[in-house]
Amino acid sequence: MADKIKNGVHDYTDESRYVYPESKEVREHLEWFRGLKLGLMMHWMPSCQFGSYESWPLSEDSVAWSREDIDWTDDMELAMQQYKDCNKTFNPFKFRPDQWAKLAKDCGFKYLLFTTKHHDGFCMFDSQYSDYKITAEDCPFHTSEQADIVKSMFAAFRKEGMAISAYFSKPDWHSPYYWSPEFPKPQTRNVNYSIEEHPEIWGKFTEYTHKQLTEICSNYGKVDVLWLDGGQVRPDNNGQDIRLGEVVEKIRSTTQPHLIVCDRTVGGAYENIITPEGGVPAEAMDVPWEACIPIGNHFAFHYDDRCKDPRDLVHMFLEIISKGGSLALNVTPRPDGKLPADQVHAMRCMGWFLNTNAEGIYGTKIAPCRSDREYMYTAKGNCIYLFYQYKEHPYLPPRLYPDVSGRVKKVTLLRTGQEIPFCMEKGKLLLQTGQADLNGAEYADCFRIELE
Repeated sequence: MADKIKNGVHDYTDESRYVYPESKEVREHLEWFRGLKLGLMMHWMPSCQFGSYESWPLSEDSVAWSREDIDWTDDMELAMQQYKDCNKTFNPFKFRPDQWAKLAKDCGFKYLLFTTKHHDGFCMFDSQYSDYKITAEDCPFHTSEQADIVKSMFAAFRKEGMAISAYFSKPDWHSPYYWSPEFPKPQTRNVNYSIEEHPEIWGKFTEYTHKQLTEICSNYGKVDVLWLDGGQVRPDNNGQDIRLGEVVEKIRSTTQPHLIVCDRTVGGAYENIITPEGGVPAEAMDVPWEACIPIGNHFAFHYDDRCKDPRDLVHMFLEIISKGGSLALNVTPRPDGKLPADQVHAMRCMGWFLNTNAEGIYGTKIAPCRSDREYMYTAKGNCIYLFYQYKEHPYLPPRLYPDVSGRVKKVTLLRTGQEIPFCMEKGKLLLQTGQADLNGAEYADCFRIELE
């Protein structure tokens, strides 16, 4: 089984098991989406008030790590009830999706990956099939004009020209049809009854899931990617078959013919994007893939979280795109609806670099070159893009020997537009960078190498 989970982090499907979608429209949309390269991911739900892990404290098989920062009570049953009741105090009155969308666009992000519902079952959209939702009367935020947070987010980001990827959890630990109160307390993240013995309960859960997926893909405009988490919900794991293909093809035949589906870690026809979590694969993968990585140390808001250094973020991103992937960089909104200041600063630092070197980033593919610690490559058309990564301070050796074959016509430093002298030395390309202008350089520099 591909879905191996450690501390809530999923393993990912092997490249050899990838299946390209049959639909021409889906394949074309997928190829377009691969060129976007950078998405803004957000895990946000009422439990962010806890400053703890998202959903996982509710699962008894995740106790050892997910409850490590729940330390204000010895009564864990009380703590878990308080977690479930966070919806009754969630009031993100500083929520400004228009500002988030403009920030994301300015910083070079091309799509939004937003959590419509996590494993805890709380809906950040106005579902007609659940009362555990942002628009319910027991949630203080329901009186806001932007109470349907998914609607507000999708509209704001589309207005800025960004694509939409909708995160949706297949397991729903709030649903009586998944963790049923008719049976003993669930001891794992899986369904807590025998589906074989109680197919009628599972049938209700499947119907409920289909209705919610249809809501998201019918009531909220164009959805580019349906990003399904919770890979334990799969036919070969205790019969947890939600007949995904049935609902996906129905959606594709009506509202979203282009729809990319990401059935994480399950493999097969509906895992159109492979999703490494928390890190970068060791080798390049020439299939659609997207790494989901937090900008800090956690996917959900923690009061004491620390943001990664912008240089490290840029270098990580360059490694990802050089290996043919995309990055969904997860930021963590605060309970009041603002974004943490250090995360905004890191986004803006990345944005300067991305906008300066956009030509070598967006719409690129894997280059036929060997990357290493300092050299990263992408390719587009008849150009190879060499990213030379700076360590602590911008410094270029007077000569660079990139791993580029073919007849070179011209070399340009993208940041300045400066033409870089070059020659062939012992059959290798030599860039003479001694006169390159390093004023304003930061993190890395990109050289466009035009081939004849």
